[in-house]
Amino acid sequence: MLSGRKLDILSPSPFDIEIEDIALGLSRVTRWNGQTTGKHPYSVAQHSMLVEEIFNLEYPNSNKKWNLAALLHDAPEYVIGDLITPFKYALNNSYRSVEDNLMKSIYIRFGLPAIIPKNIEIKIKRIDKAVAWFEAIGIAGYDESEVFQILKKPRIKTKSKSIISLAPNSVAKKFLNRFQELY
Repeated sequence: MLSGRKLDILSPSPFDIEIEDIALGLSRVTRWNGQTTGKHPYSVAQHSMLVEEIFNLEYPNSNKKWNLAALLHDAPEYVIGDLITPFKYALNNSYRSVEDNLMKSIYIRFGLPAIIPKNIEIKIKRIDKAVAWFEAIGIAGYDESEVFQILKKPRIKTKSKSIISLAPNSVAKKFLNRFQELY
């Protein structure tokens, strides 16, 4: 990693994880396999911030540590990248143990339980899918009828979010700032 840390992705240690590495990596990993509109590629870091923002709107009385979990929900992708859903199915989830071990180490590194409570995980996943809906229509070129074929329409209070992709360095700074507010 650019921080100088050596991360063993098959046996990750929380001591080898730095938030600056996560912010940089996620700001340079694209969502939708890079197939999005806009001047800049739409990054996993920007997606993660939107998930946390909507999580906060949907669950305003939630403990802030769960906002941190929402912000970090895709953090393993700073190392393994963002695999598009059809490819994940083609792999038959064989990558899942590497991703899960990395996620546990990340959560522990930042003071969260290695496995977050199921009810919180469900809430974050619900928001994550809603954001994917907004992204599909807003920046990935799908119309609503096409999105219905791959995703369920979000059942959340937040009705839509306009998305404008930001430059990677800007996203990394915003991600770090939000992390600091929550941590």
